[in-house]
Amino acid sequence: RATLVDLEPIASRYAAQRPNWYVIYTKSRCEKKVADLLSERGFEVYCPLVKTKKAWSDRLKTVEEPLLKSYCFVKCTDVERSEVRFVPGVVRFLFWLGKPAVVKQNVINQLQKNLSNYSADSIQIERIEKGEDLVVKSGPFVNQIGRTIEVKGKRIVMLLEQLGIRITVDTTQNRVEKVKKILVKMEE
Repeated sequence: RATLVDLEPIASRYAAQRPNWYVIYTKSRCEKKVADLLSERGFEVYCPLVKTKKAWSDRLKTVEEPLLKSYCFVKCTDVERSEVRFVPGVVRFLFWLGKPAVVKQNVINQLQKNLSNYSADSIQIERIEKGEDLVVKSGPFVNQIGRTIEVKGKRIVMLLEQLGIRITVDTTQNRVEKVKKILVKMEE
């Protein structure tokens, strides 16, 4: 008869075989190539792309660029992570609190949905200070809350802890608002 102690190694073995979404850091400008190589090897990969207009000397062209520079998401098991690590262009896995950063399926789904509905909004915002909590109100990271790390003119560098990433938000293209603190008055 198996006891709870006997089942722990079995549970950890099954957990290692369950695929999760992980964040991988790639060489600069290799995001799409890494995603293609991983797809060819049978992995489920998500490299969020946005359409932007690029001006050449003779024309204006719409191109797809990675939303997260040098980052891709890959769905694999713990055992398969070593195989992913040695794909050309992959630098390393992103770690959070000493463990590989795992992104939940609903976060990936929400990012895909928001990205497909993305439209650029141009607005002005109030002065934002380092350390303030902000909520993204438009663009592919809509409703994500992050902490302001740095303010560079109309660009705000934010840490999105839920995704385990740092992003730069262009406030001429996306709307952000300060998180409203709710004060609860306790009656005696």
